[in-house]
Amino acid sequence: MILEMKVPSPGESIKEVEIATWLVKDGDYVEKDQAIAEVDSDKATLELPAEASGIITLKAEEGDAVAVGAVVCLIDTSAAKPTGDAPKAEAKTEAPKAEEKKVEAPKAAPAPEKTYATQAPSPAARKILDEKNIQPSDIVGTGKGGRITKDDAVNATPSMGTPTGGSRGSERTKLSMLRRKVAERLVSAKNETAMLTTFNEVNLTNVNKLRSEFKDAFKDKHGLGLGFMSFFTKAVTRALQLYPDVNSMIDGDHKIAYDFCDISVAVSGPKGLMVPVVRNAETLSFRGIESEIKRLAIRARDGQITVDDMTGGTFTISNGGVFGSMLSTPIINPPQSGILGMHNIIERPIAVNGQVVIAPMMYVALSYDHRIIDGRESVGFLVAVKEGLENPTELLMDNNPKKALEL
Repeated sequence: MILEMKVPSPGESIKEVEIATWLVKDGDYVEKDQAIAEVDSDKATLELPAEASGIITLKAEEGDAVAVGAVVCLIDTSAAKPTGDAPKAEAKTEAPKAEEKKVEAPKAAPAPEKTYATQAPSPAARKILDEKNIQPSDIVGTGKGGRITKDDAVNATPSMGTPTGGSRGSERTKLSMLRRKVAERLVSAKNETAMLTTFNEVNLTNVNKLRSEFKDAFKDKHGLGLGFMSFFTKAVTRALQLYPDVNSMIDGDHKIAYDFCDISVAVSGPKGLMVPVVRNAETLSFRGIESEIKRLAIRARDGQITVDDMTGGTFTISNGGVFGSMLSTPIINPPQSGILGMHNIIERPIAVNGQVVIAPMMYVALSYDHRIIDGRESVGFLVAVKEGLENPTELLMDNNPKKALEL
């Protein structure tokens, strides 16, 4: 029986996918549920499992755009599974031929000595020019009759625009459908929003103290690291509740306001930037946030992020600091209206109560859509984030760190 495998729908509104990679070859025997291909949609990269066991016949090439519901391969379910390695074909031996008279090919004539059409250099100059990979025609000779002298060759320098033996190769590869969609959305965000960015700096001394004091107990109790993302997510959800316009978005002539905080967390995966969503982050504990971020990061790393994982989101947090970024202007993740950019932590001298002290400082940036968020809300929101991170025990933990960390 020949089974036609068709492209399943990865989600609503997706009409076609692209064959990113075939994980099997034409004519291979595949097992049911074995991953046979990776397919790109404009939202995620998904694995395509075999629907039955049998011999596979591929009906699409890598890079092909295939409509949802179209046949991409055939599986012959009546074919028996091969057992062991197929016997190798014996090498064919030809019958000895009658001895033929060997005729030696004439020796190739020696390559002619390199000649120059004009401005013939002296032998010493010629050697120097060859070592420099400079053409005599690129030099004005100062010798008799325009002859290029040794001094001319010594003083000659390659033209700035002339290749001098270094690699100049290039490679043209097609962007994945996901990467093309990301590019389209980023350009759309720049062109269709009134995007502005406001900045502030955060003293993370108190966050560092809490992490140093409780990270081992947190790890022993929950099997999770106590990272910065849980503190930032807590500070963001608190600030969003204080400034709800930042947690809203434009839909035509209407504003949609949300009473929940679905936080999109930008993570880097093998297929590029992914933005999975932590649902109802305002209701999660520190343990809940760390657990969910870890789960989503592992799925992104393993290429298992689905459309559902990335659908929605009311606000985004992007941590460029893990790559060493000191300051940036993050781009809004449409249709959201705001994104917080985290950066690296650097110990810097700052003034505290009239004294200069060294503190772990981070620049933070809020990019926002000025069509719906005014300056007062944007600046107030970022200050609220700063306040939460600089006084986490009171504002994020209700003055009880052990209870907040479930220790």
